[in-house]
Amino acid sequence: MNTQRVLGLLPLLFLTVAAWAQEERVSSQQEQTALAVTIYNDDLALVKDQRRVRLAGGDNRLAWRDVSARIRPETALLRSLDGGRIQLLEQNFDFDLLTPESLLAKSVGKSVRVFRPPHPMTGVETVEQATVLAANNGVVLKFADRVETGIPGRMAFNAVPVSLRERPTLTMLVRHEGAADRMLELSYLTGGLSWKADYVAELSDKEDSIELNGWVTLTNVSGTAYHNALLQLVAGNVQRVRPQPKAMPMLRAMADEAAPDMQQEALFEYHLYTLERPTSLLDQQTKQVALLSAREVPVAKEYLLQGADFYYQGQYGDLGRKLKTAVYMEFKNQGAGLGVPLPKGVVRVYKKDRAGRAQFIGEDAIDHTPKGETVRLKLGDAFDISAEKRQTDYKRIAAYDGRRVVHEIAYELTVRNAKSEKIVIKVVEPIPGDWQMVAESQPHKKETANTAVWQLAVPAEGKAVLTWRVRVRN
Repeated sequence: MNTQRVLGLLPLLFLTVAAWAQEERVSSQQEQTALAVTIYNDDLALVKDQRRVRLAGGDNRLAWRDVSARIRPETALLRSLDGGRIQLLEQNFDFDLLTPESLLAKSVGKSVRVFRPPHPMTGVETVEQATVLAANNGVVLKFADRVETGIPGRMAFNAVPVSLRERPTLTMLVRHEGAADRMLELSYLTGGLSWKADYVAELSDKEDSIELNGWVTLTNVSGTAYHNALLQLVAGNVQRVRPQPKAMPMLRAMADEAAPDMQQEALFEYHLYTLERPTSLLDQQTKQVALLSAREVPVAKEYLLQGADFYYQGQYGDLGRKLKTAVYMEFKNQGAGLGVPLPKGVVRVYKKDRAGRAQFIGEDAIDHTPKGETVRLKLGDAFDISAEKRQTDYKRIAAYDGRRVVHEIAYELTVRNAKSEKIVIKVVEPIPGDWQMVAESQPHKKETANTAVWQLAVPAEGKAVLTWRVRVRN
């Protein structure tokens, strides 16, 4: 860089230094006129903070307090909403917060007053001057005639270092024409805010319908509070360039009072949910707000016995006694109270006992579910249903290509039902390779290229037997 260019930059450098040296204009939440928070999945939020700020003519050193401690400073954008022209010259994010430890660390090399505890006989408290020599893994103090480690009493500091802030602060150098009140908006992306959906379903006595309530659980560990904010949530997987996400701790919970359902709308390839009333989300807090409510949602229950394809590649004996029969429940996302996109979350299902007390009967996670799609939940394994499966025959018929073999395999499945009512069990057998059903005790349905399915009826307090023989080339 030549000398002439350096000399040309010096006036601008001196102006910037002079501007930062002037008195700071502090803006806090008391000047806030509106606040909007949009929270995405996976620890990301967009904050839009509007404030009425008094600006002087020329360069202003503006300290915007109460921003998120996990702000991404490179995303911060300051703009005027009332047409006033402003120019942002520089900005700094001050996250070195004022604590006893940071105050002591910033005071190394400086003089402090040390107050000795009152004398037990006289009750007199003595004061000495000392210099802080070190504050790493303990304190080292230099007095007039000695050096001591540790803090012998309480310490008093002459001032708070300018680099320490009591709250996370974004400081900006703003150029403005003339003195005036300006409506400014600071928007930025931040971590520390997350949300997830939770659903509670109560199954009817006849087990043919549910009452479904959805809640949004919000967690704030961003380092600041958001008061009377317009809250919006985005459901969907937004592409981001980011490091590995950190686990979010669960903190104290606070349930919001009953509220109208959140309104949703399409946003690009995602869905946006808006809370109709302002809400406050404090720092280090978990809060719940109502998402949806639906009554008498028709459901269907299914019993499922799922096989495995490797049992069709060799010779086996008993494949297991008292095989577990899975219990599933499914419903359509349609009808009164539903028919809106459901954010991913956990559905917890309850049913009342004879005394009318709701008992927990299972839970399952669901993915983002568009309207009209089926929600399918696995609730557990049936207690009163047991099954035994065994291989009754195996034949190796032929080999070809030097590697592949033709097998003929027969199985018997016995299902016992201890319930007082008849049940129907869906039996699913994945069969690999090229296969052909040779014989069976009841017809199967070929749902996919490698799946045979039977609907096996089992009488009350009785049993049913299903047999089949299949020829497999693999």
